[in-house]
Amino acid sequence: MKKSIFTPFIFLFLAQLALGQATAQQTKNYWPKAGVTYEVFVQSFNDSNGDGIGDFNGVTEKLDYIKELGANAIWFMPIMPSPTYHKYDVTDYKAVHPDYGTMADFKRLLDEAHKRDIKVVIDLIINHTGSDHPWFQASKSGRDNAFRDYYVWAQKDTIATYLNKKTITLDSDNIRQWHDPGQGQDYYYGFFWGGMPDLNFDSPKVREEIVSAGRFWLEEVGVDGFRLDAAKHIFPDDRPLDNHAFWKEFRNEMESIKPDVYLVGEVYDKKEIVAPYLPGLPALFNFDFHYTLIEALNTENGQLLYQKQKDVLDFYNGITPDFIDATFSSNHDQPRLLNDLKKDPAKYKQALAILMTLPGAPYLYYGEEIGMLGLKPDEQIREPFLWDKKESDTGRATWIVPQYSTDVTVTPLAQQRLDATSYFNHYKKVIGLRQSNPALAIGSLESVKLTYPKSVMAFIRKTANQELLVVHHLGSKGMEFQIPEGFKSSIYATDGVTVKQGTMFLPPNSSLVLKK
Repeated sequence: MKKSIFTPFIFLFLAQLALGQATAQQTKNYWPKAGVTYEVFVQSFNDSNGDGIGDFNGVTEKLDYIKELGANAIWFMPIMPSPTYHKYDVTDYKAVHPDYGTMADFKRLLDEAHKRDIKVVIDLIINHTGSDHPWFQASKSGRDNAFRDYYVWAQKDTIATYLNKKTITLDSDNIRQWHDPGQGQDYYYGFFWGGMPDLNFDSPKVREEIVSAGRFWLEEVGVDGFRLDAAKHIFPDDRPLDNHAFWKEFRNEMESIKPDVYLVGEVYDKKEIVAPYLPGLPALFNFDFHYTLIEALNTENGQLLYQKQKDVLDFYNGITPDFIDATFSSNHDQPRLLNDLKKDPAKYKQALAILMTLPGAPYLYYGEEIGMLGLKPDEQIREPFLWDKKESDTGRATWIVPQYSTDVTVTPLAQQRLDATSYFNHYKKVIGLRQSNPALAIGSLESVKLTYPKSVMAFIRKTANQELLVVHHLGSKGMEFQIPEGFKSSIYATDGVTVKQGTMFLPPNSSLVLKK
């Protein structure tokens, strides 16, 4: 019998309906406390004018896509003028990089995002500037220059013990942090490298400049908040109390400008170092979560991740109950998640299910939803998004030749849309699950009284009106487990999961959510 040409389209329609019907009309925006934020590297996202570089207008073209995916906010990696591709060495705090477009383009993007109830957060890099910044060019011109005190300088004969200092931290692998600008007399401090001289926050003028920059973006431009890079290094690491005090001061200043400003900090360290920053930075990235998620999936130890996350949340609550736990599965500084999980599709899909069912305000890195790949150096973690097959992809950036995310290794979005089992449709479904069930977004995290093997991460998420049992089996063999009393109806289950007579059978790397 001859097949109808409409059969594939009917199948696609039914598949998409099945994926979305339970959640599409009931989703809620829980940002900032528990909403989903989508991290975008503009340069690689979508090129609207064919010059090979992603731009603001390209992002505007894709706002409906970001909304469809389920994101409530966008975090933009640096967008200010800079001599490098990554733009973490800013040369002007009150402008945008011309490669990305004009300020008018960015404001239009902002307006269009807000129309779709999408918040916009930008990278604000204040630990350092670029060495090409006019402040630094003036500062290095002489000891008597008015901008000299904007940076940290020391005379050569007073820092002999520092010149050979070799410090390696979690977020810097530099062996020299004092740099000679070429004069042979004075050295300036640059924690990350010589092209990024550290600002001197002991200077009142520097603090005023930074407040002025924040005011510009909040008042004149209208962004919703900032991601604060290298927040631990505002002052040297041996002055943590000064760092904590600075961020409290900064928060007060920003809230005086915009009372509901969103601030999320990068403090790349263990929870004991991270937590004291919470009074100044109400949202902090949870690096423990990222690393433990990967370890748990690769070692089949679900209880490891549950216990680590419970410990982090309890520890943060000991500092302040008013915090936002910015969880993430990958970002622009880490190898792509699919690489870290040894390119295992089942583990990859389960990683998202875990991220979206635990407490926190989860971040997604662009391209993660289509299974993009990448390893160090950083440029290869930030390769162009694949919208369609290469010959049809008018928006694909070409500023770099991709080594990992190509049409051979990654299925472009346009093709993934047609496959109900694709990464994209999985992401869309699981994000929708979270946003249509309050307990998964803002519910408490409670333990399950039954005893399970270490491969099983089982917990309860609970609000006044909803109680859910979440079970993730990270093991490589299917197993049957007892269901706690009272939980019966399934609202999410991966393929092969069965529930009957008080027991559940979970295949390898599978997940189940039950309600009472």
